[in-house]
Amino acid sequence: MTFQPPPLPDPDVVEAVHAEERGPVAESIGLEPVGAKDWLAILPIRIAAAVGIPLIGGLLLFWAFTFLRDADANKAVIVVVAIVVGVFGVFGLYWAMDFVNEQLPDQWKARIRPWIFAGPAVAILVLFLVWPTINTIWSSFLDAKGQEFVGLDNYQYAFTEDVMLQSFRNNLIWLVVGTAFTVGLGLLVATLVDRLGRRAETIAKSLVFLPMAISFVGASVVWNFIYSFRPEGSAQIGLLNAVWTGLGGEPQFWLSLEPWNNLLLIVVLVWLQTGFTMVVLSSAIKGVDGSLLEAARIDGASEIQIFWKVIIPTIKSTIVVVTTTMVILILKVFDIIWVMTSGQYSTEVIASRMIREMINFGNKGRGAAIAVILLLAVVPIMIMNVRRFREEEALR
Repeated sequence: MTFQPPPLPDPDVVEAVHAEERGPVAESIGLEPVGAKDWLAILPIRIAAAVGIPLIGGLLLFWAFTFLRDADANKAVIVVVAIVVGVFGVFGLYWAMDFVNEQLPDQWKARIRPWIFAGPAVAILVLFLVWPTINTIWSSFLDAKGQEFVGLDNYQYAFTEDVMLQSFRNNLIWLVVGTAFTVGLGLLVATLVDRLGRRAETIAKSLVFLPMAISFVGASVVWNFIYSFRPEGSAQIGLLNAVWTGLGGEPQFWLSLEPWNNLLLIVVLVWLQTGFTMVVLSSAIKGVDGSLLEAARIDGASEIQIFWKVIIPTIKSTIVVVTTTMVILILKVFDIIWVMTSGQYSTEVIASRMIREMINFGNKGRGAAIAVILLLAVVPIMIMNVRRFREEEALR
């Protein structure tokens, strides 16, 4: 006689229980339904579990950081506090909340446990993402001091003033040129290094990926030295001017040459991000079925034809994901412009203009309106990325 395991509950039934938590459906699988009074009793506990962990954790970290900065505190105690709070603090907090949950009635445990583990993440997202977004949207309809309602005046400024139109134009240049070169060069390098030996491939990838270890600000400082300008007759410490004057040209203030200065700034982004696109696309290329490549070669296809007719269609979804990722990054680009030109010489972009309006000029309304425009530009691309991820997951 063989052992027959008990049948699993139907997924539709489970979904109905989670959605409704009531009635004969719950009883059919042995789960006690929750009445209106019980539901109202559970709700405060759920909210307390979701909000309580971040709140207690925040207070614990605040106390720990305050204590660690105390110059008179015992060094040994400081080490113990740092280890306990840093390593065991979060674990202990979740363990304690789960222990409390175990003391509740059986019909409440399963309904509160998800709020203990997933609730804090949702609460933190609401506090640091959803609420600031709502507040920014509201502030975009207020005046410079954020006190009086001015309607669409800030948006009218954003879409009519020359400085804003110039920012939109520059961002469009960054999007087209920056995305094309980062993705194009990343794909080219990934394809070429895939034909090298393992050791040579590792070295080549490491060299191309190395700039990714540098922050945007650090890279901007490095390239400031490359574009550095000194008057004619002085020693040129900038690499580009040293080469240019060595060839017989006059020293140039490269970052003031319009519109080429925008392209020179884009070079910094390309230098930084090509390594990222190369690594992702190289992984996709290695996933191409070798039998397809071999069959194409047997049929007499050249390497260029294989690249365009076999490799590109196969990794198309990865190219789209990398491209949309770069578009989102470029829409938010700020550090390079701020460090290298401070938005002067017609190099302003949307993000730098937002900071200038809000911080430099103290105009909260205009800064918020520009932030909302930037958000509206990013959201559709993010939605497209999520949909593509779901489509890929559905095919697996």
